[in-house]
Amino acid sequence: MRLKSSIWVAAYLRRCQTEGVFGAIRRRGAEEAGAVLIKVARLDGTATLYMPAPQTVYDDERPFERVFVAATPQPVEEAAVEQRLAKETGFDPDVWIVEIEDRAGRHFLDLAK
Repeated sequence: MRLKSSIWVAAYLRRCQTEGVFGAIRRRGAEEAGAVLIKVARLDGTATLYMPAPQTVYDDERPFERVFVAATPQPVEEAAVEQRLAKETGFDPDVWIVEIEDRAGRHFLDLAK
């Protein structure tokens, strides 16, 4: 069984805070199972968007974990990330958006292999 999105987001933000990285919820989604999108702003006009990985990459022995993939291989202009976020929220009204600010681009997420 997977953690509720609201609990996962709260724990994720606490993890970021313990590392000295600022993070905030920009948009609250469905409490139970809303998808979580993470924007990592590098404070230089670029950002990376992390999205839930496709179901095919989940480990059958640990299907409850949240795994992410970067929407682009390298950071892009923040405006491009904002456009993608607008598109995603139009498509899925239950989505969560979390924004992290870190010049080094640290995200503390489990990434798909």
